[in-house]
Amino acid sequence: MPAPKDRTRTKRNVFVKAPGGRVSVHRKRFRPNKPQCAECGAELKGVIRGTPCQVAKTSKTQRRPERPYGGVLCSRCTRKKILESVRK
Repeated sequence: MPAPKDRTRTKRNVFVKAPGGRVSVHRKRFRPNKPQCAECGAELKGVIRGTPCQVAKTSKTQRRPERPYGGVLCSRCTRKKILESVRK
């Protein structure tokens, strides 16, 4: 029976093989989904993937790229948006 702290559906079973050949079960937290672009849904590059607790511990420059719409739009959509605003 898992420990009370592990009796939750937010954790997954990871089977770990010990050097003696015995297999034990470790309970690990699920990793959150990859961050996505708000417009096209593409995976964002340069944005860390972690739980809110892990993200809060990192510095702001490591969390997202330093450009307009960094961490919200992918570079392709950012270029389109900036070009649209310049044309108007």
